[in-house]
Amino acid sequence: MAITKNKKKEIVRDLEKKLARAKSIVFTKYFGVNANDINNLRSKFRESGSEYIVSKKTLMDIALEKTDIKGKKIKDLEGEVAVILGYEDEVAPARILSDFAKEHESMEVLGGVLENKFIDAAKVKALAQLPSKQELYAKLVGSIKAPVSGFVNVLSGNLRGLVTVLKAIEDKK
Repeated sequence: MAITKNKKKEIVRDLEKKLARAKSIVFTKYFGVNANDINNLRSKFRESGSEYIVSKKTLMDIALEKTDIKGKKIKDLEGEVAVILGYEDEVAPARILSDFAKEHESMEVLGGVLENKFIDAAKVKALAQLPSKQELYAKLVGSIKAPVSGFVNVLSGNLRGLVTVLKAIEDKK
């Protein structure tokens, strides 16, 4: 059944809002993956604050033209294309898709958008190798905490040494 013009306009407006809100976007082929696997993938994306969308390429192109994202046309990409929008973590969509693609060869990364610029599939795969925000925060806190911990150990070492000397003096008497 054909989609009416009003419905298409509504879909484009919805896509435009979602694209404007997304921190990162990944384009992928999804042909050959069964519905159960796609549903499992969608739930993983939802858990990470991302969204998996399948839309007509022309409608996606119209929505992309209305945002700050310029350059590539989705119509130029081969096959059936799905879009993953990352709302919270820029790396999460690429990482989840990369892990899923290891198990399903037919799922292929085609490219993406980061900071309103198109990136190729190789850059999306490199992005998938980066640690998550939480891991980076933990490393940052550990780096900040390390000098303070070392300083506390140095100070307590002097006190331990003083206590040891005083204990030795007490034992002599």
